[in-house]
Amino acid sequence: MKWLLIAVIALILLLILVMITKLKIYFHFYHGNDNDYLKIHLKAWLGLIRYKIEVPLIKVDDNSPTIVVKDKTAAGPQENPSGKDTKQFSAADLVNGLHDMKTMLNHVVNLHKIIRKFLKRVTIRNLEWHTFAGLGDAAHTGMITGALWAIKGSILGIISHYMILKTPPSITVTPHFQFSVSQTAISCMIHFRVGHAMLAGIKLIKYWKGGRPDFRTKPLSALSDDGTKTV
Repeated sequence: MKWLLIAVIALILLLILVMITKLKIYFHFYHGNDNDYLKIHLKAWLGLIRYKIEVPLIKVDDNSPTIVVKDKTAAGPQENPSGKDTKQFSAADLVNGLHDMKTMLNHVVNLHKIIRKFLKRVTIRNLEWHTFAGLGDAAHTGMITGALWAIKGSILGIISHYMILKTPPSITVTPHFQFSVSQTAISCMIHFRVGHAMLAGIKLIKYWKGGRPDFRTKPLSALSDDGTKTV
């Protein structure tokens, strides 16, 4: 009985530790003409738990109407590489993703309230979004520059409404009137407590209505086995 009590107490303490753990997500995306790069770095427990995802190649396939994605993952304190893979995503994958989103909306009562309450617990720091744009024509470049400022302002308004912007964002749009160029870089640090994410997940299950959902998409690890072509 003594050992059982110790085990229960240890389990409760571990659960509390997990609930209060703060998960930090470092996000960086770069787009430069035909080159794209995405990196997501997750950290917890002062860096003892780490997981990194790098997508160094995102391009349109020349032989089919699909997007080619080449990713690399690493896990552990030393960020040892755990795998590399190249996948292709078609328009059908996008349609299936939208279908699954609609399925979630239909099956979960007050889904938007659950998500909004969770997002209120999410904090964003060091948000930077820099863009270089040019169309080779001064008039057209001026129009696209104004449109980009409007788009960024709207997106920042939505972010600040639903989440916590802890530090002032650094946003720029630099026009190039002499030549065509399209470059943008986005980086930020997002953090929240694991307990808040777990609570949101529990609410999704609690307020689920109806039977088994008809999800069409599969985990990324299974994409190469479900008929999607891997190169």
